Amino acid sequence: MRRPGPRLRAQIVKELLSILRDPRSRLVLIGPPLIQLLVFSFAATLDVTRVDLAVYNRDTGRGAYELLAQIGAAGFVNHVYNVHSPARRQALIERRQVIAAIEIPPDFSRRLAAGRRASAQIILDGRRANAAQITLGYLDEIAARVGATLTPTRLANNSAARDSTVVRHWFNPNLIYRWYIVPGLSGILTTLIALIVTALSIARERELGTFDQLRVSPTTPTEIIVAKSVPALVIATALGLVMIGAGVCIFGIPFRGSFLLLLASLLLFVLSIIGIGLTISAVSATQQQAILGAFAVAVPTVILSGFATPVENMPTLLQWLAQAVPLTHFLIIAEGCFVKAIPPGLLFAHAWPMAVIALVTLGMAVVVVRTRLD
Repeated sequence: MRRPGPRLRAQIVKELLSILRDPRSRLVLIGPPLIQLLVFSFAATLDVTRVDLAVYNRDTGRGAYELLAQIGAAGFVNHVYNVHSPARRQALIERRQVIAAIEIPPDFSRRLAAGRRASAQIILDGRRANAAQITLGYLDEIAARVGATLTPTRLANNSAARDSTVVRHWFNPNLIYRWYIVPGLSGILTTLIALIVTALSIARERELGTFDQLRVSPTTPTEIIVAKSVPALVIATALGLVMIGAGVCIFGIPFRGSFLLLLASLLLFVLSIIGIGLTISAVSATQQQAILGAFAVAVPTVILSGFATPVENMPTLLQWLAQAVPLTHFLIIAEGCFVKAIPPGLLFAHAWPMAVIALVTLGMAVVVVRTRLD
């Protein structure tokens, strides 16, 4: 009987060749994640640009024209419609030609000239709530420059006027949304690659009939798990580093954390995902079942991770479930390493849960494989 070292090395080489030998398999593994990173980084954004506005100006003074000049010169504004009646303003909103309409009262400039706070009404299209709210924030900043406030109205739902405030955003002062979305996408796409590669590994052996050869060989369940894990670990980690590098080099996101700590966290994260994928593969009889199982896990993982909605806003039970999702912890680490130098203590607080998840899921995979071999 050969020593475990050469036997294990031969199994790892076999797994790598089975994944990378086919040019189409290499293309599928490398091409789609990078394309998705580039596409989603521009498509999945909450930035509001090229908005159309309507202005009903009932004032002919200097203050009103100064406000309108600054709004027209703003980078996020595409076109400003000048209307002369409330009916025309209402029609533009109803036809979705504008996302907001501003009404400037007759005493607007006079109040500014007297050193008092002037107020203008802004009517928002409530059907596009998120974009309308972001547009209101942009217009609020412009109004504050001329000493005015905007009183928001959402399709005839009046609300009280607010005082303008000056907001300073740490770590992302210009609120560039790609600085948030790209680190998150790198974690999500790495999750999908690691899940699919490992979920297909044992299921492919069983479907092709080569799993029966493992049952009569001296290979132990632990060696099988290690041989299946190493190729997926190498491939998923390499793609994760490529996507992180794309965030720095292509999207210009500042990287202020420790690269070595991020690399160690990435390895733990991939190992925890590999354990989940191998467990799915071990209980699947066909590759089709393995793919369906991988997607059944991937979708809740993304939803519970806090990528789209904060974990703190979820019900208590879902918050507890989110702590068992490796992506939840890795997103905090990745975003922290990009936009700020995340403290080692906080990084460790989110790294050890991934290590526990990896030990539990890999242990489950070994138990299932041992049961199958027996």
